[in-house]
Amino acid sequence: MQFQKLYFNNKDGKRLAARLDLPLDEKPTAFALFAHCFTCTKNLNAVVNINRALALHGIAVLRFDFTGIGESEGDFAETNFSTNVADLVSAAQFLAQAYEPPRLLIGHSLGGAAVIQAAHKIDSVEAVSTIAAPAELGGLLSFMDSASLEKVENVGETLIDIEGKIFKIKRQFLDSLRQENMNEAIRNLRRPLLIFHSPVDRVVSIEQAAKIFTAARHPKSFISLDKADHLLSRREDSLYTGQVLAAWASKYLDLS
Repeated sequence: MQFQKLYFNNKDGKRLAARLDLPLDEKPTAFALFAHCFTCTKNLNAVVNINRALALHGIAVLRFDFTGIGESEGDFAETNFSTNVADLVSAAQFLAQAYEPPRLLIGHSLGGAAVIQAAHKIDSVEAVSTIAAPAELGGLLSFMDSASLEKVENVGETLIDIEGKIFKIKRQFLDSLRQENMNEAIRNLRRPLLIFHSPVDRVVSIEQAAKIFTAARHPKSFISLDKADHLLSRREDSLYTGQVLAAWASKYLDLS
């Protein structure tokens, strides 16, 4: 796999950092977009491994840092779920102008919920895949303790510690999670959907995957990532995910 270091602007003019992972010595048969998990970055090992597997099957994948994350410009505290969806739309527009429109959307955790929403705004998308994604965004508030939730409700913002990194969360971020209607977006997706989830995921429970699967219409598929953790920390889990995803996509994207 080879990659290109790229930048593009979101709808607010913020410069977002990206990598385009490409097949080695061949023209891509399709282009895809990858949405990383909450507070992760485009450089998470699992993302790189999944894209490596896709590249072996001729699929080029654009991975980028959401606004305020990683190498991208912007203030994370001013972002929310809606801005993540908007960033995906901007990324799709960039791909369409510079290369080809994305035909596949892939999202990890909260990024999985975001690609379901973004698919309704990107006409070129022909298939969607989620990895450890939630069906109910309000449930993600469990990453905050009661004291932090109370503070953000009363004061309007609070600081949270996620794996040693400090992030400022504002009330508008929580409000965006509570207001988003995921069930309707899943039911009306009208694209083939592949759901990956681990039965031992301690961050987003397997019940969330069941709710996505139940709400979705056919064609839909579910793959159990046995023994994998939420971040797909083991290399074999992320490579397996990429290999299965590539085989599935080759059917629904009609790749030679």
